[in-house]
Amino acid sequence: MGIVEEAHNVKILGSGEQTVVLAHGFGTDQSVWKHLVPHLVDDYKIILFDNMGAGTTNPDYFDFERYSSLEGYAYDVIAILEDLKIPGCIYVGHSVSAMIGVTASIARPDLFTKLVTVSASPRYLNDSDYYGGFEQEDLDQLFEAMRSNYKAWCSGFAPLVVGGDMDSVAIQEFSRTLFNMRPDIALSVLQIIFLSDLRHLLAHVTVPCHIIQSMKDLAVPVVVSEYLHQHLGGESIVEVMSTEGHLPQLSSPDVVIPVLLRHIRHDIVV
Repeated sequence: MGIVEEAHNVKILGSGEQTVVLAHGFGTDQSVWKHLVPHLVDDYKIILFDNMGAGTTNPDYFDFERYSSLEGYAYDVIAILEDLKIPGCIYVGHSVSAMIGVTASIARPDLFTKLVTVSASPRYLNDSDYYGGFEQEDLDQLFEAMRSNYKAWCSGFAPLVVGGDMDSVAIQEFSRTLFNMRPDIALSVLQIIFLSDLRHLLAHVTVPCHIIQSMKDLAVPVVVSEYLHQHLGGESIVEVMSTEGHLPQLSSPDVVIPVLLRHIRHDIVV
């Protein structure tokens, strides 16, 4: 295994002809896909990896300059696919990794046959003609809470993001992976995510995109999925699920897994 794969804890499962890449969002790691993997392993080659900065990666490898924008992560995805000699993959990206996949697909469309995005947003801040869900003041307060007491912040943030029952296994799981991140890295990553604006890139996407979204998501208002659909350069389709929360693949697998499988297996019918 090469340096890139080792640094990102790359795992390859299954042996199908088509490759599915599963990319996790902020505060989680590849374990967030544990409910989906068993349904794919018989039919596909699956690539799992951890984004740099995740609690499962070596914090010494986290280059604050490289990861001062989502491009650094996009180049990591491209490097993994190139190293593994993947000719074209179905890329399933959750949250920030959806936009990382979008960015990577613009640079190297040949590496992607389609993108499946879960809880994706090109911009979190509200703008004059755009509703992202957050005002700058909201984010300033959030970042200050992270700085002052990271553990306490994790305990409050996890239930809000996951939604549902406070004692759920999904909240416990997200709290665990969130707390595993080094606090200064977590703050830097979340600032890059929440302050990013990738709306200008959407028109340059040519790879077909399947947009999957929860009906109720604290981090991503449901109107954002329609914004993506209207502004992506290539073919796209939207499915809004009856789920609650930003990590539906963890909190509502019974609803989400069949939806994900359908979008992975079937292409957009024009």
